[in-house]
Amino acid sequence: MTATTLTTGAAPRQIRGGVVGMLRDSWVVAKRNLRRMTRIPEIVVFGLMQPVMFVLLFTYVMGGAIAVPGGDSNAYKQYLMAGIFAQTVTFAVAGASAGIAEDMTKGLVDRFRSLPMARSSVLVGRTIADLVQTAFTVLVLAIVAFIVGWRFNNGFLKALGAFALLLLLGYAFSWIGALIGLSVRSPEAATSAGLIWLFPLTFVSNAFVPVSSMPGWLQAVAYWNPFSATVQACRELFGNPTGAPTNSWPMEHAVWVSIGWSLLIMAVFSYLSVRKYRSATA
Repeated sequence: MTATTLTTGAAPRQIRGGVVGMLRDSWVVAKRNLRRMTRIPEIVVFGLMQPVMFVLLFTYVMGGAIAVPGGDSNAYKQYLMAGIFAQTVTFAVAGASAGIAEDMTKGLVDRFRSLPMARSSVLVGRTIADLVQTAFTVLVLAIVAFIVGWRFNNGFLKALGAFALLLLLGYAFSWIGALIGLSVRSPEAATSAGLIWLFPLTFVSNAFVPVSSMPGWLQAVAYWNPFSATVQACRELFGNPTGAPTNSWPMEHAVWVSIGWSLLIMAVFSYLSVRKYRSATA
């Protein structure tokens, strides 16, 4: 493995080159963030409260007022859960952006910079830790969903595939959170910036109501929404109701469209985040 010497103004430091070194450094950063979550359990607890409340409110308060085409009185409960799962993994963006902004303001990033580690590993490690927390949140949420009556009907392996799609989307969106956290000046601003754009993204979709109930021009936006593709793919894999049939291409190939959107978002925003991080710590 090669090493590159960089001068930071004080003393040269050796940075381990290669993918293996970057992954090792990323895992060190990830473990640091995971330990922080265990020491501050409020982060996890309050992260769980919102999705659980959404499940209970939509199921017991609004569920009776929303009809799913071709479904019975229990259909909305089954229809809803894929949308709640997807909303949960994407709303983790706010925590990711606030965490990175906090590290920047407290000077932790400067301390990382003085260490012999790849710069990209700071962001990779952070996003991996966020992915682990998101996976735990989805697990708890799935248990709550089972308690209120949600079921998957296409077998265990396809259900695992659906959860994998959800985590892939969540990991891709965590890179958006990383870019936001690097671009604002305070954790409070990062939290607001990380949430405000998610509301139209999640509600102009098929997550909570069938797209057929929307105006015609808005239906096209909803069908091509990357959030809608993942929700539709999860419903198909779970064997849950998907709403009214549609000839929309993204909905007819939802699994592949979901994977494609997630990989595209990850590629674009990981590149932008690493570039922003390098300029911010130059």
